[in-house]
Amino acid sequence: MFHKAVDLKFKEGTILEMTFKDGLVKQYDMAVLFEKYPQLKALEYRELFLSGKLMGMYGIVWNEDLDIEAETIYEDGITVRQEKPAENIVIGEVMSAREGERFYPKKLARASGINQPDIS
Repeated sequence: MFHKAVDLKFKEGTILEMTFKDGLVKQYDMAVLFEKYPQLKALEYRELFLSGKLMGMYGIVWNEDLDIEAETIYEDGITVRQEKPAENIVIGEVMSAREGERFYPKKLARASGINQPDIS
């Protein structure tokens, strides 16, 4: 099973913080990999470290030579907090907007083209 990342923050040094779709927030220090993968030592340069981007939901990429899978961070990172799972946040926002606009399932289904049972 792949744990999907939904957010990435860079902390002090070579520590990053990744939020996963299930709501777990993990911190991971890239320095633990420097001995095994010497090319990652380049991440000590702050500008390079901060240039990392989420690669879809499956990892972080800095350049052609530097990347890490989200699964590694999920398995080996330190859990720092639990947030609401991403899908729960979206569901809550849709429900609030729907109720505020009196956009009930049948009306929302017609407007969105999504089947009413799926909306419910």
